[in-house]
Amino acid sequence: MSTQAVTHPTYGNWRRPRRAGLGPLGLVGTFVVFGGLVITLLASLISLYAALTVLVPVVLFLIPLAIRTQDGRNVYQLLTLRIGWWRRKAKGAHLYVSGPLSARPGGRFRPPGLLNKVTATEGRDAYDRPFGVLHHPNRNLYTIVLGCDPDGGSLIDPDQVDIWVALWGEWLARLAHEPGLRGASVIVETAPDTGTRLANEVLPRIHADAPPAARAVMEEVVERYPTASSEMHTYVSLTYGVPAGQKRKRDDVITDLAIRIPGLLSGLVAAGGGSAYPLTAERIAEVVRVAYDPSVAADVLNARAQHGGTGLEWDDAGPAAAVETVSSYQHDSGVSRTWLMTLAPRGTVRSSVLRGMLEAAPGTRRKRVALVYRTIDPATSARIVEADRRSAQFMATSGKGMVQARAASEVRAAEQTATEEAAGAGLVEFSLMLTVTVDTAQELADASVAVRNLTAASRVLMRPADRMQAAAFSCTLPAGILPWEQTLVPHELQEAL
Repeated sequence: MSTQAVTHPTYGNWRRPRRAGLGPLGLVGTFVVFGGLVITLLASLISLYAALTVLVPVVLFLIPLAIRTQDGRNVYQLLTLRIGWWRRKAKGAHLYVSGPLSARPGGRFRPPGLLNKVTATEGRDAYDRPFGVLHHPNRNLYTIVLGCDPDGGSLIDPDQVDIWVALWGEWLARLAHEPGLRGASVIVETAPDTGTRLANEVLPRIHADAPPAARAVMEEVVERYPTASSEMHTYVSLTYGVPAGQKRKRDDVITDLAIRIPGLLSGLVAAGGGSAYPLTAERIAEVVRVAYDPSVAADVLNARAQHGGTGLEWDDAGPAAAVETVSSYQHDSGVSRTWLMTLAPRGTVRSSVLRGMLEAAPGTRRKRVALVYRTIDPATSARIVEADRRSAQFMATSGKGMVQARAASEVRAAEQTATEEAAGAGLVEFSLMLTVTVDTAQELADASVAVRNLTAASRVLMRPADRMQAAAFSCTLPAGILPWEQTLVPHELQEAL
C-alpha cells in the first residue's frame, strides 16, 4: 500500500515596486541631493560660509524625507495628515448633521463626506435588468455595483480552487483593457444573522393543523439558528472616468456601461462568484443606509421580503448625525474603526489565507473587508516591471552576505513578474481596508483585539486609519470611492516622494 502526498496550490509574488531614487529619499529627494551638491560646490567657490548656508537647509529638508514609517510614509506626509485633521476640526468639518432640522438645504439625509455630492440614477443592461449608476461630479466618475454570492471553499477540490483563482486573475487582467476604468473594489460584508429571512421562509409555511410538537420544533429552530450563523454579502464596484478633453452626456455613459455589464458578470460567475447580478440604485442606497445605521438592517430585510423593496432613495441613505474622532467614526446607531494594510502576506500563501478575516467577527455589529484594485494598462505595466527588474538586479550585485541573499530572492521575484507580464498577465496595484462597526465606543477596544488576531492569522500587517476615519469608512462602502482619485496631490507625484 502506497500513499501519495496531497499538494495544495500556493500563491504569492506580489511585491511593492521599488521607488526610484537613492535609498528612502525617492525621486524628488534624489533630485534635491544632486541639485544641492551642485549649488553647494558653486557656493564654495565664493566662501565656506556661503557653502554652509546652502548645505544646511538642504540637509534639513532631506532628513524628514529620509525618515519613513513601516508603510513607507515620510515625516512630511505625517505632518500633512495632522495639519489636515487640525484644519477640518477647526472648521467643524468633523461633525455632520442632516435631516429636516439641520441647516443643510433640502432637509434630506444625504451621505456625508466624500459621498455628499454623489448622485444616483438607473439604466438597463442588454437583458433589460435595472442597474444603479453613481455619478461623482467632482472627478466626473461613474460607478456601477455588481452583487454576487460566491461559492464557498469548503468541500471543494484544490484543482477547482486553482481554476477559480486563475480565472479571477484573468478577470482582473481584463479590467486593464476596459476603456476608461479607473479602479475596482471588492467588498465582503459580514454581520450576525438577524433571523428575518429564516422566519419569513419557515413561519408562513407552518400549517395550521400541524402537530404541536412539530410546530414547537420549527419555532425553536427559527429562534435559535440565527444566534450561531451570520450573513455575508459580496459586492464588486467598478468606477469609470471620462477621458480628459471629452464631453459625454450621462445617458451616453450609462448606455456604454449597460453594454459591458453582461460580460463582466459572466467573468465573475466563471471565477467562482456564484450568481452575479447588477445592483439597482435602491439596493445600493439600502446597503449604504444599513452601514451608517446598523439598527435598521432587520427593517430593511423585512421590507424587501414583504414588499420587494424599501423605496429608499440615495438622498436618504446617509446618517442623521456623524462625528469623526482621531481613531473612530460615530454614525447613528454604530461606531466604526477602519484599518489600512501596510504589508501584504510575505512568501507563498494558500487560497484560504484571508478566510478568517472575511468571516464574521464575534462581538461586532458589522464588518467589511474591501480589496481595492488600481488597474494598469499593458504599456505602463511593461515599463514598471522592467524598471523593477533592473533595480532588483542592481541591488543584488551591490550587496554582500545576507543583504545579497535577500536581494537575490528579490531578483527571482522580479524576473518571474516580468516573465508573466510578457506572457500576457496583467499588473494590478491593490490594497486592503477593513472596517468594524460596534454599538458603543467602549466596545472598540475588544473589536481592535479581534481585528489584531484576524490580521495576524492572515499574515497581513495593518494600521488604524487615524485622522481620516470618515474617508476610510466611505472607501469600504460599495460606492466607488477610490483613494487615489480623492487626493489633491497627483498619484504620480506621491510615488516620486
